[in-house]
Amino acid sequence: MDPVEHCELCELPGGEIVWQDGLCRVVRVGGGEGRDYPGYCRVIWQAHVAEMSDLSGADRAHLMALVFAVEAALRVCYRPRKINLASLGNVVPHLHWHIIPRFSDDRQFPAPIWAQAKRGASPARAEVTSAALRQAIVQALAMEQGGGGA
Repeated sequence: MDPVEHCELCELPGGEIVWQDGLCRVVRVGGGEGRDYPGYCRVIWQAHVAEMSDLSGADRAHLMALVFAVEAALRVCYRPRKINLASLGNVVPHLHWHIIPRFSDDRQFPAPIWAQAKRGASPARAEVTSAALRQAIVQALAMEQGGGGA
């Protein structure tokens, strides 16, 4: 599918790029979402497609291996209570996955982050550097590719 006019994820990185290859990029979400949900990442397909079924089987496998590797890396780096995975695309119809570390004291827990807040701002947490997160993703990808699971 060709890039569409004014696609936010075609025109902008979508956050701080932590890792990328020719097919996908992993970005850290900044701003208020990043402040309330430290470690919140998106895995974004580089080319403009709207649905998983727009990809070949090999491309779907590549994308999901990366989603799982980011999940594993976030678990190691942040030790959250839960990881939420979501692929919506209703607002930005460009294929991307949200990988969100969740903590029992974050603003909306146990509801999705897009629900009304149940409490004030999430407590401050120690931040993991982009370099440390990138290294954890690389290690998790190696485990995925080596068959060791993530």
